[in-house]
Amino acid sequence: MLSVRGKIPAHTAKQKESEMKKVGKATSVLLLSALLLAACSNGGTSGSPAAEATAQPTAAATQAPTETSAQASASPAASPAPETAPARTSGTEGSAAASAPQATEGGEAAAGGEAAAEVPLLYHMNKNYDIVPNEEGTEKKVILLTFDDGPKDAATINSLMDTLDKHQAKAIFFVNGYRVKEHPELLKLIRDRGGIIGNHSWDHIVLKDKSYTEVKKQIEDVQNIVKEITGSAPQFFRPPHGAGGDVGKKVAAENNLLYMTWSVGSLDWEMKEQDSGKTAKLVTNVTGQLHSGSNILMHELSWTAEALDTLLTTLEGKGYSFVDPRSIELKMR
Repeated sequence: MLSVRGKIPAHTAKQKESEMKKVGKATSVLLLSALLLAACSNGGTSGSPAAEATAQPTAAATQAPTETSAQASASPAASPAPETAPARTSGTEGSAAASAPQATEGGEAAAGGEAAAEVPLLYHMNKNYDIVPNEEGTEKKVILLTFDDGPKDAATINSLMDTLDKHQAKAIFFVNGYRVKEHPELLKLIRDRGGIIGNHSWDHIVLKDKSYTEVKKQIEDVQNIVKEITGSAPQFFRPPHGAGGDVGKKVAAENNLLYMTWSVGSLDWEMKEQDSGKTAKLVTNVTGQLHSGSNILMHELSWTAEALDTLLTTLEGKGYSFVDPRSIELKMR
């Protein structure tokens, strides 16, 4: 009996062995589950391809703005589009700052936004109607250029102005009132091209034998119409035919006009359209009388416009320069 009781039946041993295997499997499952939970709680990615796929875009999205910010700090050119607005504002402010001195430098602003240049008074006119320096040391080998009897024709005016511009010269355009009334646009053309406008009476008549009242009207009507069209009245007066007489001088002085005739005549008014060699004749006429301070009389004529470049080149070759009429005092002495 004792031997029977001490011996374990075979089927019972197999049952226990099966139960132990089940417990081992359960334990393994529990341990594996515990390990997975621990891995998840530590934020590890090595155990899950899906977790790695999710983590990589997140990292890229975080780094991109940081790199952009660093580039933007290092180089303004790398700034993203929204940051370009301050650059445009800065550019506008810069333009305004740059243009501000131009509007005030040298005086009030002129038409077209250009500054009105203040021309110093360096010369005066003597009783021979020559231009004379006010002080020693000022260039005396100068010439005053003048054109009478306009405005007539835009093509001629533009041709004269083109040549004057080429030689950096200024000139007085002595105009008649009746012509200005007929073609106010031509007066504006002279003004717009930089010509200095002078008064040549209304009707281009001999004034010296006329009454004070008539001469006053002849001169002041031109002052008024020129001011009405251009905004400024003339400051220079030349009587037609050089014959203003005492009455012409008196009315000119009352209107603060510098009265002048000329000291060198080009004789262009004696030439005809059909004449040949007009340019050579005009140059010879001028150079034959030339002297320092010459006040040259010319006219708004097509052949004068054709000859002007040759004339000015010749004068420059002789060492002369061209005086700006605005640098001449308005009182003879």
